Amino acid sequence: MSYPNYGPSPYGPPPQTHPNGTTILILGILSLVVCSLIGPFAWSMGNKALREIDNSGYVYENRGMVQAGRICGIVGTCLMLAVIAIYLVVFVFLGGAALMGGLDD
Repeated sequence: MSYPNYGPSPYGPPPQTHPNGTTILILGILSLVVCSLIGPFAWSMGNKALREIDNSGYVYENRGMVQAGRICGIVGTCLMLAVIAIYLVVFVFLGGAALMGGLDD
């Protein structure tokens, strides 16, 4: 039995999944929870994947997942830089106090 051909689907092709979407989201979440050093990788991979999604012309069903991973990577990177800045400030003040003789026993 053959089915009638009604022509192309009016809804277009089915949405695709970007292959790195899940990886970017996991890296972004891990940059917040476990290790902030992963944040820049999630951020750059997310930027690249969003560029690919925008330039492809296809509909990707996991664009939100890629954006969420990218944003988590940005936040993780900012937290990492803030912690580094705090450590630098503390070490500069402690180093300055030690040089000035303020930390004598």
